[in-house]
Amino acid sequence: MEGLNQKSLERVVSQRAFALSSSFPCQICVMGFLCGVCLTSLFLSFSFSPFSPPSMAAANNGGGDSKSILKERERMMYTERSNLTGSNDDRVSLLYDAWSDLLFNKSSTKNGAQFSSINVPNAPHLENCKSTVEISQRLDTRIFNRSFPPWTTWKGNLDELPLSENDEQLQYYRDQIISQGAYPPWITGSDEENYPLTRKVQRDLWLHQHPTNCSDPSVKFLLADWERLPGFGIGAQIAGMCGLLAIAINEKRVLVTGYFNRADHDACKGSSHASWSCYFFPETSGECRGRALELMRDKVAREKGIITVKDNYTSRSIWTGRVPRRWGSPWSIMQPTTEINGSLISRHRKMDRRWWRAQAVRYLMRYQSEYTCNLMNIARHTSFGLEAAKIVLASSFSEHRIVQELDEKSMIERYVWSNEKAWIPRPLLSMHIRMGDKACEMKVVGFEEYMHLAEKVRSRFPHMNTVWLSTEMQDVIDRSKSYLHWKFYYTNVTRQRGNMTMANYESSLGRETSTNYPIVNFLMAAEADFFIGALGSTWCFLIDGMRNTGGKVMSGYLSVNKDRFW
Repeated sequence: MEGLNQKSLERVVSQRAFALSSSFPCQICVMGFLCGVCLTSLFLSFSFSPFSPPSMAAANNGGGDSKSILKERERMMYTERSNLTGSNDDRVSLLYDAWSDLLFNKSSTKNGAQFSSINVPNAPHLENCKSTVEISQRLDTRIFNRSFPPWTTWKGNLDELPLSENDEQLQYYRDQIISQGAYPPWITGSDEENYPLTRKVQRDLWLHQHPTNCSDPSVKFLLADWERLPGFGIGAQIAGMCGLLAIAINEKRVLVTGYFNRADHDACKGSSHASWSCYFFPETSGECRGRALELMRDKVAREKGIITVKDNYTSRSIWTGRVPRRWGSPWSIMQPTTEINGSLISRHRKMDRRWWRAQAVRYLMRYQSEYTCNLMNIARHTSFGLEAAKIVLASSFSEHRIVQELDEKSMIERYVWSNEKAWIPRPLLSMHIRMGDKACEMKVVGFEEYMHLAEKVRSRFPHMNTVWLSTEMQDVIDRSKSYLHWKFYYTNVTRQRGNMTMANYESSLGRETSTNYPIVNFLMAAEADFFIGALGSTWCFLIDGMRNTGGKVMSGYLSVNKDRFW
């Protein structure tokens, strides 16, 4: 009781001192009194809170700006809560709440504020989206008078490390590597961990889509809107654009994408509204896009075929057309790492299309936009934030205040660790389950069959117990709760109950939600250590492609069925 009264006294005195801080004579008296209270507390207290109260210097500084006072009030609030709740669970919640305030109030996609505006321990599961996009933009922009952007074997910000005059040889070799463009930075893993020729293909696709002079009369274009027929899911839309990119490569045209109905919502603003660039980097440069739109207004250019549109091609040529052969037949040496019904699939009729769609979707999604990066931050924080807080508090941060002032980043943090991805619990198994009206396109199986395959993975990797569950069916979510020895994560979205077409379901969610949550699931599946899905689903087919061009070939793929065209 005595300790509680002492804390109450300190809070009352602190609040009173804050109110009187605008009066200079009172400041002297109050400061003297506070010193007495502090000395008394020092002798009477036998233990201290894990998070020490922050200094009030900024708040008591005469003429201090309102922003500084506001920050101090925020810091006081966090510290006061930690004093009142000393248990570890309370401190975990405290840190999680601090990260939540930072994420939703300071760096949300709506107000555009930055991640680093409040000094709290680093959130390992969150990305600094502004910094990440700045790096991506630099790596997606050609160096002046060069053929390529600054692509080197150095990752993250290392290529910006200042070099001295004594590093001439290092600079020479760095320039040589850049001139070859052999290392597109969006490809991770060794060559053996990706589909054959992935790095070369991605380099060539970038060069094809970014000519040095878009106004050159020899440069031709294909301008195409994304599919928007009723019943077309986002997977079908992406697959269709992969077909159009193949046509553009074969005809030596630059593909320029147009209206994307799924980005036609209020969260996609400015030039990214109703555009693929709301979610991922544009497929070509702004100069080429402007040139294509200019040519569309030129009747002669259209008649001469300098620019074509989607209507110039048949549906068959878009969906089942010729796969580009400029790289030979690399699909003929793809490793058999997909298992269906207990057997590895080494050959099938659509090897070439599987390889090409993987390359195309990887290029189209090579870099996330800031909007998508923030969506992923929110998803990771909602799902993994409490676990991340426990890890941070168990580290050296547990000995310090949550709201301590952080030192300037060291060189190794700024340059070497700049390429670290956001933390997720590993090993992580991603599982995409399609049922409902998908039965008209493929064989569907129950949740138990997927879990049977999950147990198969776990028998080989017994330390795995976490699943990222992607499904539109509420019944699947309900059934997952009976598997107590697994830990399931999933997006917080309304799901289907009973029979409902996918088109009606997406309409009930609204355009923004029905686009955002599948993209989050897609990218989470691409990053997971293992994947279980249904290759009869175009969405799973594309996830497989992203994984096989993202260093995940040797993780394998367990499918409950095969593609209907194999």
